[in-house]
Amino acid sequence: MTTTVPPFEELVAPSHWRTVEFISDLHLQASEPATVAAFQQYLDSTTADALFILGDLFEVWVGDDAMGEPGSFEAQGCALIRAATRRMPVYFMHGNRDFLAGPVFLADCGITGLADPTVLVFGGQRYVLSHGDLLCLDDVDYQRFRILARSAAWQQQFLAQPLAARRAQARGIRQESEARKQSGATYADVDSPAAIAWLRAAGAHTLIHGHTHRPADHALAPGLQRVVLSDWDAAALPPRLETLRLSSAGLERPPLAPKYQRS
Repeated sequence: MTTTVPPFEELVAPSHWRTVEFISDLHLQASEPATVAAFQQYLDSTTADALFILGDLFEVWVGDDAMGEPGSFEAQGCALIRAATRRMPVYFMHGNRDFLAGPVFLADCGITGLADPTVLVFGGQRYVLSHGDLLCLDDVDYQRFRILARSAAWQQQFLAQPLAARRAQARGIRQESEARKQSGATYADVDSPAAIAWLRAAGAHTLIHGHTHRPADHALAPGLQRVVLSDWDAAALPPRLETLRLSSAGLERPPLAPKYQRS
């Protein structure tokens, strides 16, 4: 499957920003309280001037109205982020699990939405930010579903269903995904020629993305690279709770600070 180079929105970092951090694929859910606790600790301790969440913050998002349900996990998650936005700007890009997060979600959490892809201009350099799923071209079935699910008609039809029905469908999708992982199924990786085309069109040297859960630095062509974010899982051994930090020193992967201690 081929893809055309999408239009790029551009965000120019204010001159006072010294450090920004990127995270993705936290897949926050009520059944994983240790990861939620680690995320809260990270938000409380980070000294970044801005935070970029590049998709799949939540394991699933079935509509902004879920935040209005008494005691909902969605409302609790947004409360954590809202507290952090009092100290720093937080930017959010849709992932393949939380693409239904809408304007109410953004306003309630106090965060700014980002288009996928977005070019971040920082320290005189240009970085392409993406969730990454749009570049996994070999997953043809998913790409077809992505086009359908991002359409206004599909979303309107899905969101018109009762909240309980949407939650039930989401549980079914998660169960299917888990069964696929347990069976040893492999997932498509980012297409390198497409990534190179994006970078050249954007006049950038580095693509930063998540989605694949395969953290690594890949040399794509002379002067071009893609940097893959880690997913988060506090129950893993060792826990995966990695951030990517950008400063005048370049990109680095510091451990969660302070050191996360499992309860």
